[in-house]
Formats: sequence, C-alpha cells, structure tokens
Amino acid sequence: MPNYHSGGHRNGRPQRAGVRSFSPKPGRSNKGRGAYIHPSKFINKAVAPAEEVIYQASHTFSDFAFSPTLKHNIENKGYVTPSAIQDQAMPYIIDGKDVIGLANTGTGKTAAFLLPIMERLTGITVKPTVLIMAPTRELAQQINEEFRDFAVGLSLFSAICVGGANIDRQIRDLRRRPNVIIGTPGRLKDLMKRGELKLRDISVLVLDEADRMLDMGFINDIRMIVGATPADRQTLFFSATITPSIRLLVQEFLKDPVEIQTRTAETSEHVEQDVIEASSKEEKLEKLTKMLSEEEFSKVLVFGETKYGVQRLSDQLEKSGFKSVAIHGNKSQSQRQRALKSFKQNEAQIMVATDVAARGLDIPNVSHVINFDQPATYEDYIHRIGRTGRGSASGKAYTFVAPRR
Repeated sequence: MPNYHSGGHRNGRPQRAGVRSFSPKPGRSNKGRGAYIHPSKFINKAVAPAEEVIYQASHTFSDFAFSPTLKHNIENKGYVTPSAIQDQAMPYIIDGKDVIGLANTGTGKTAAFLLPIMERLTGITVKPTVLIMAPTRELAQQINEEFRDFAVGLSLFSAICVGGANIDRQIRDLRRRPNVIIGTPGRLKDLMKRGELKLRDISVLVLDEADRMLDMGFINDIRMIVGATPADRQTLFFSATITPSIRLLVQEFLKDPVEIQTRTAETSEHVEQDVIEASSKEEKLEKLTKMLSEEEFSKVLVFGETKYGVQRLSDQLEKSGFKSVAIHGNKSQSQRQRALKSFKQNEAQIMVATDVAARGLDIPNVSHVINFDQPATYEDYIHRIGRTGRGSASGKAYTFVAPRR
C-alpha cells in the first residue's frame, strides 16, 4: 500500500521517536469526549497469530435431545459440531441452570441459548415465556433471524421490539402472544409503561452482550425490566468481558450460576495498526478517497463520531464513485438492515458507522478498519479494530491524527 502518512513504520518497525509532538485531533479538542488518546497507541506492527488450536467438542448436535424437526433445522443451517460456547453451555441451559457465558462475538452464542430454549418451548401454551434483551436493534434483528431459521415447522413465534421501528406494529405483534420477545431495553421499557408488555409469565431471561448494554447506559432500564419478571426464572447472561459492574449485576440477577469461559484474547495485537496525518477534514477525505481506490481495500468499515458526520461522509464517498452505506441512530430499522445486508453481501465496499450503531454486529471478512474520527476511549478503539483480523485472517487499521509539529 502507498505511504499515506508521514509517520508510522520504517523498515517494518513502528517509528515511535518524536511521536509525543503529535497535536490533538484536528480542528477540535477532545474535551467532553473522554480521555485524550496518544497517537502512539494507534501504531502497532502486527504479530502473527499463534497457530489456532482447534476446539475438540464433547458433543455433536445430534447428541442433544432435540426434537426431530429442530434437529432437521439445525442440519439445514449446516451445523454439525458445536462451537466451544455451544458445547459447554447447552447442557447446563438444558438442565435449567443459570449460566454466565463469556464468549467473543461471532462464536455461535446465539444458537447456544436459542436451541435449548426452543426445545423447551415445544408444547408450552403460556405466552410469552422467553425474553431476550440485546443492546442494539441490529443484534436483536440477528437473533430474531436465527430464531426464525430454527423455528421452521415448530409453531413457535417471536416479536421483535426495538427503537427506530413502528411501535404500533410491535404492539400488534405482542397482542398475538408470541412465545419469545426479543428487544432492546429502551423500547421494552416504553412498551411496559404503555401496559402492552407484561412479563409475569417469563420463565427464561437472556441478557446478550451485557457489557455493551452497560456501556450504553441501559443499567436502570435493565433493572426495571428484570424486576418485572418472576424471581424463579432461568437467567442466561452473555458478555465478552466480566468487569466489576458486571459482577454486581450477576449477583443481583442470577442464582448459583455456572460460568462458561470460552473467550479468546483480543485480536488487536494481530491487526496491523498505523496513523495517517491530516490537518483538516478536507485533507482526511482526500487521503481516504485515495486509499479506498487501492485494490486491497476490499471491505472497509469506517468509523465516524456523529450521526450527521457519518451520513455526510458516506454521501461524499458515493459522489466520488464508491459504493458506500451508512449506519447510525437516525436511520430507521429497515434502512439499517438494508445497509448491513448490502455490506455483508459485498454489494457495498464501504460501511460508515458510529460506535453505537456498529456494536454487537458480526460482520465477517472486513479487510480494513479506518478511524476517520478518533474514538472517545481506547476501549472503543480496541472494539472498533477487532472487526478486522478475526481468526487466522489478517487485518489492518488506520487512524487519522493531527500532523506532528
């Protein structure tokens, strides 16, 4: 790739000398956006991933006591051998235990909780019986799509309750008494306040991407929703990390939980990371356009700071001849779904997104992550660049910074 920056790597090594003279972000300070992140933290020579150890599952899907129809649907999805989180968590979920599942995004945790739940729902007439909470509309939609794939021929139905979509339609879906409700905390809370969502018969509660829900400030909504469910429910708690605040929630919501730890290390050290110096938004756009013209930038996730800025950047890239989609909070649910589908299926080369909109999404084969605007925290940075270089694949990440003085 051509050298688009004046600092960075020399002779294959990160050049750190003089990095302390970098200025803050061009055109503005980081005041109000979290701690200033030194540009040296955006530079890393990738370490080759250690040889991947193939997980040896103790079960196959056919070993579990699922109905013939559910087994047929599992086979139709191409599932034969469970992933680590599926193999280890499903026996406990089937037994009715509370479970803490610590697993990376994209490791099959959705099926790990859906399959045992769906087997138990067969023949149950009390509805709704299951509540699944997720941090974002997109993750809720992904869970719902997987539920529908597994539910073919089982007479099991779901309702999805998320913001950015027509609430009247969601109310109609709830009044049909679905077996499973899948939703985001804000919309679930709204529906409860309207008296349309009643949780007195919930026997299984799933909190998916619990760490992200806390990051997004949903803790009070979650407490209110969980407080409306029966105390004798089964609770399944999935998270990528287990922070002190998550431990407090676990103690509050779960009873004698079994903890399953299948999380692997962050991929960030396996991602080639570098900075690109630019003194203005115009220069950033010019350099970004030049980069995206290169053949290696085949599937690129670009992060921006604001909803308006993300949409504007995507529109500018479209005018420059690139196939780009935007995903942010001002988009309706259907617009976001179309954009995500287009990017996943390689109809669009570029997806421009805000941090919140991109959380919880499993997007395979991202070749590059570009931070057009710097993240608010270093943790957000790690989460962003973790979208590339997954598994044994290589990945690259670039961050725009102000020029060195």
